[in-house]
Amino acid sequence: MYAPALLATAAGVGGNIPLWLVAPFALLLLLIAVMPLTPHGVKQYWDRYYAHTAVGLGLAVIAFYLAKIGGGGGVVGHTLGEYFSFICLIGSLFVVAGGIHLKVRDEATPLANITFLAIGAVIANIIGTTGASMVLIRPWIRMNKIRVSAYHVVFFIFVVSNVGGALTPIGDPPLFLGYLRGVPFFWLIQSVVVQWLFTLALILAAFYVFDRRSYLRTPAKIRAEIDQPSEGIRFDGKINLLFLAVIIGSVFLPDRFFVRELVMLAAAAASYKLTPPTVHAENQFSFGPIKEVAFLFAGIFATMMPALGYIDQHGEEFGVKKPVQYYLASGSLSSVLDNAPTYATFLRLAEATAQSEHPAEFASAKGDEIAIVQKMLVKPDYAKLVIAVSLGSVFFGAMTYIGNGPNFMVKSIADSSGVKTPSFFGYVFKYSLPILFPILALGGWLFL
Repeated sequence: MYAPALLATAAGVGGNIPLWLVAPFALLLLLIAVMPLTPHGVKQYWDRYYAHTAVGLGLAVIAFYLAKIGGGGGVVGHTLGEYFSFICLIGSLFVVAGGIHLKVRDEATPLANITFLAIGAVIANIIGTTGASMVLIRPWIRMNKIRVSAYHVVFFIFVVSNVGGALTPIGDPPLFLGYLRGVPFFWLIQSVVVQWLFTLALILAAFYVFDRRSYLRTPAKIRAEIDQPSEGIRFDGKINLLFLAVIIGSVFLPDRFFVRELVMLAAAAASYKLTPPTVHAENQFSFGPIKEVAFLFAGIFATMMPALGYIDQHGEEFGVKKPVQYYLASGSLSSVLDNAPTYATFLRLAEATAQSEHPAEFASAKGDEIAIVQKMLVKPDYAKLVIAVSLGSVFFGAMTYIGNGPNFMVKSIADSSGVKTPSFFGYVFKYSLPILFPILALGGWLFL
């Protein structure tokens, strides 16, 4: 749902973007990672002033762009538009999902958990990773409440919030950018389903090891309760399915005058008004999580402008040519930058690679990005570059809490529900680097 104008992030500015201007972005990431680990008094200070810090750093970068970068006003305008679109999507789905209450069993077996995650991965391609995350995270926590642990939240982020949504343009915002640039709607399903299944199966297998061990450590009396037959699912707030469909459908509305965003906000307002208070109470709904995400990502969107701009201006100097290099490079940046603009940047680099290697074949499409992409898709070598950028941007968004919008939202909801979640570094060094990264790297090595 991101505007095509994002492609102008650096191409339209005058002069080189200095590397030191990336410092506010690096500082903000460092603060997000470190401050929750500080002594209680310092952490309280961060909890009180994180919004001021994030917005302040973002405003500093915006001021520099407006004062010192030629064409910087246009870049800032595009970025603010992108942020508005992002927060409207995330926020509206958060509100609508908060009005949906799935009553599931409170005691889930490892097999039931794997089934739930697998279904969530499929649903992510229908209502998006954000929509699936917002609808399913609360039932996921409830069904595991007897033995819910940090790994339950982490693997939910791995599967439902990221890897699951790699098959359709609805699944994740980067893939919608590809759809706008000429990638057919069902092309990715046909091209990557085997790698998707392979990656998903390995992640679920790793989860099963964790969950089986937790299950076996549970006292026998509680295990007996867990093993009781399911009594089915109760669904409250059905009217919100209509509002969810409206939000997903709005993605395909014209990208003009913020029509999409206004429809999303209207759906969210109607949902909040029409949802029975008892459903909100059962979901322990509050606006705290979306408030935290809104302020932190305001700073992230603003401060990451120089990082994306620098890559756009100097990306070809990195020597990225092969599919697996595109996969790892786009993935590495999607781990810490928003994955939609990262996808746009590396897709443009892939187009440049194809045109530089075979200028005659792409001469007729010069200046027409949709035509260039469609020519790439019919050539296996270049089609692999598009696959690499697509999967790298989506899969690696799970490497950190800030790699993809739903990640931090899921963490915030889990925190507000009393679940102990890993710190930023705990997430990376205990889970994503030792477990997720080898799986993603193996998939890239085998298929790309």
